Amino acid sequence: MLEPTLHYYHLGAGVTAFSTTRHGGYSKGRYGEFNINRYCGDDEQAIGRNRELLCRLLGIDDNRLLMPHQVHLTETAVVNDDLLALATEAQRERLDGFDALMTDVAGVCIGVSTADCIPVLLYDPRHRAVCAIHAGWRGTVLRIVEKAVAKMAAVYGTQPSDVMAQIGPGIGLDSFEVGDEVFEAFADGGFSMGSISKRLPTTDGMGEKWHIDLPGCNRLQLLSAGVGADHISVLPVCTFQQADNFFSARRLGVNSGRIFTGIIINSTEATEQARRRCS
Repeated sequence: MLEPTLHYYHLGAGVTAFSTTRHGGYSKGRYGEFNINRYCGDDEQAIGRNRELLCRLLGIDDNRLLMPHQVHLTETAVVNDDLLALATEAQRERLDGFDALMTDVAGVCIGVSTADCIPVLLYDPRHRAVCAIHAGWRGTVLRIVEKAVAKMAAVYGTQPSDVMAQIGPGIGLDSFEVGDEVFEAFADGGFSMGSISKRLPTTDGMGEKWHIDLPGCNRLQLLSAGVGADHISVLPVCTFQQADNFFSARRLGVNSGRIFTGIIINSTEATEQARRRCS
């Protein structure tokens, strides 16, 4: 029996947090092997079988594995009992047009899909609430991470200083070459360009282009939102440079698989078991 190979994060005993890799599923070619994104052209049967594998590993039903149809904006959907009571197709329709999900319901895996963009996970252990964020360069410019932290405060009473944050696999500064218009979008957005950008030689050696540090930019947003520096972890993985293990749209093309970065609030029993393992 195949099993997806996950990269796990340590945000606390109360949650299970992870990113999928390319390994351990049924997808083929540039979607191989493990992809559960229905919006990138993969075979629907392979996607369904991969979802079954992940749900079995997480110990949840398929209707409790949720991912939005992302549009590179900043809206966050609240996953609650009313949404979970909907049929699968109605759930998908309700989650169309969002780039982040948040919930305080245990046993529900929320996540986002990326392949060079930056996934960010948030966990509020005091209120047992979580959030998964898709931060591409457009969402980053629009400060989706700051807005998501603010929405957790509004919905759950989250104090930013309590939040544990994980920045997952995404394209790094050395590989994220951008045009002047992207550089200007960040500059116009009020970002400190000296701390998030560099001018580097092009691959053809014919000049230089701007490079943006997307993981670093989202880390700065977390700090600006009030999350403590010691509560922020950044996975040192560049998807473009490590495309054998993590999907990269720049390396593989847009018709390729996607990483799923998810988080699930453990049941009280599972949380206690995790605490005992760590003690």
